[in-house]
Amino acid sequence: MSSAKTRRVLLIEDMAPLAKLYVEFLRAEALEVVQCTRGGEALDAAAASSPDAVILDLKLPDMDGLEVLRALHARDPAVSVVIITAHGSIDLAVEAMRLGAFDFIVKPFNADRLNLTLRNALERRTLARMVEGYRKDLDRGRFHGFIGSSPDMQAVYRTIESVAASRANVFITGESGTGKEVAAQAIHRASPRRDGAFIALNCAAIPKDLLESEIFGHVRGAFTGATGDRPGAALQADGGTLFLDEICEMPFDLQSKLLRFVQTGTVNPVGSGREERVDVRFVAATNRDPLAEVQAGRFREDLYYRLHVIPLALPPLRDRGGDVIEIARSFLVDYAREEGKALTAFSPEVEARLRAHDWPGNVRQLQNVVRHVVVLNDGPQVTLDMLPPMGGPETGAIPRAGGVLPVADTLEEDGAVRPLWQVERDMIRKALRLSGDDVPRAALMLEISPSTIYRKLQQWRAAERGGAGEEAA
Repeated sequence: MSSAKTRRVLLIEDMAPLAKLYVEFLRAEALEVVQCTRGGEALDAAAASSPDAVILDLKLPDMDGLEVLRALHARDPAVSVVIITAHGSIDLAVEAMRLGAFDFIVKPFNADRLNLTLRNALERRTLARMVEGYRKDLDRGRFHGFIGSSPDMQAVYRTIESVAASRANVFITGESGTGKEVAAQAIHRASPRRDGAFIALNCAAIPKDLLESEIFGHVRGAFTGATGDRPGAALQADGGTLFLDEICEMPFDLQSKLLRFVQTGTVNPVGSGREERVDVRFVAATNRDPLAEVQAGRFREDLYYRLHVIPLALPPLRDRGGDVIEIARSFLVDYAREEGKALTAFSPEVEARLRAHDWPGNVRQLQNVVRHVVVLNDGPQVTLDMLPPMGGPETGAIPRAGGVLPVADTLEEDGAVRPLWQVERDMIRKALRLSGDDVPRAALMLEISPSTIYRKLQQWRAAERGGAGEEAA
């Protein structure tokens, strides 16, 4: 949007003395005035650089003023055109107003009348551009990896745009599967650091005794197995963004070291006596209530306030209205292309079912459902019989992370309830057998993340090596 000092006014008046007078009238407004004596000349000038407002005399030597008005509005419907006319052409001026002119002034007029009308015309132009900007915001269905045009997501997009250019730390909250890492990547891509590295670290997926090394790095001989120097996530993110996912899962004793890093911008690799300075922008995320974690004594209050500078809350999928269908259609197109399937649309009944579902696993659960449909089915349209069970009290199931377990699978033959860890282990092993040990496909069957299966397998192997029972996992 042009500032007041650079706003451009196109003056179309064929009588040189009057044109000179009008330019004098406008001198106090600090405008850039482009003077034209013919309609064709004015249209060329408007094409070369769009004016913020136009002062148009209807009587021109080469063409009718109404033709000029029509051409100007065809090129830019929001341009504000002020008609200057003599008493005898007021009817013509009224016709010009009907065609979209902003206002008209009857000759002769003084400087105050011209300046007041022109200021109103420029204000109208400013408001029109603001409305157009808001309209474009409300029409955005995609934004840096996000899909959805609901009002809640438009607010998320605007927040990301507002904070991206800043160095301020951002703390993202939201249920599991709402897209916290997508938001962190969007902040990075929209920021001046976009050419730097984006390093993501999941504090819940890394064993506690390795997490410090993963963040700060280590030197050779720092611990058993450290056969060489290794830069941590902090050094890898130098000049870019460090995303700490599931930050509330970080061990309490490590939080003090992270706090020092956030405060000083320096890191000390494990086993090293030297400090290294790095320049990173911190984005943290959790699916918990971080303030409740502080109050419970599990998360340092000083670290919370260092990281929680700009809060960003992601809405659950159940609150995003029609976004469910937008996202599902996008997944369907992508997965059908990957799998070489002909599926291109959902039946109305399927769309109604998708809209009605509560989606406790949010976008990740929807993603798994659509992939399940595409992998196991084909045809021009997704029908109700293709949908897998999506969980809920009415399906005879008990809740679990990422989906549900059938009640029957939790019972022994005599009707006794089996421990949940045994049911979980057996279900994962069964899915791996059915998928031919394909972890991503097994995760799809179970509607969980592949990283969950990898983590469970690692835990079970560690328990077996240590001689502990399965229950330790």
